[in-house]
Amino acid sequence: MTQPIIYGEADAPQKRPVWPAIGRGARGRCPNCARGKLFRRYLKVVDRCEVCAEEFFHHRADDAPPYITMLIVGHLAIGAMLHLEMTIEPDPRLYLWVILPAIVVVSLAILQPIKGAIVGLQWAHRMHGFDPENADELSA
Repeated sequence: MTQPIIYGEADAPQKRPVWPAIGRGARGRCPNCARGKLFRRYLKVVDRCEVCAEEFFHHRADDAPPYITMLIVGHLAIGAMLHLEMTIEPDPRLYLWVILPAIVVVSLAILQPIKGAIVGLQWAHRMHGFDPENADELSA
C-alpha cells in the first residue's frame, strides 16, 4: 500500500478550475486548453488532445454518464407521463409513438455531454491518472 503524498504550500500542484473544465468537457472540448476535441467518435474519448497533448486514455467515466442520463431522462419522462395522465388521459399509443422516441432522442442527446463533463471533472480533480505526481495509481 502506498503512502499518501502530503504537499506543503510551496510544492502543492497547481489548482485546476473545476467548473470551466466541466463546461469544456460538456462541450466536447479538451478540459485543459478548450481548443482540442475530447471525442473522436460518439462516446470514444481521444487518447490525447491534438492541441496541448494532454492525455485522456486513463479516464474512468465508466457507468456514471449512463446512470446520470437515466436519472435525468427518467425524471423528465415520468413527469411528462404523469402530467398527461392527470390532464388529458391520452390514448396509450401516444406513449408508444411520442414518449418512447422522445426518451431515446433525449438520452442520446445528453449522454455525450455528460460523459465529457465527467472526464472534465476527473481532469480538474486530478483523478484516475490525471495527476502526474501520482503515476503509480495507474498500475494499481
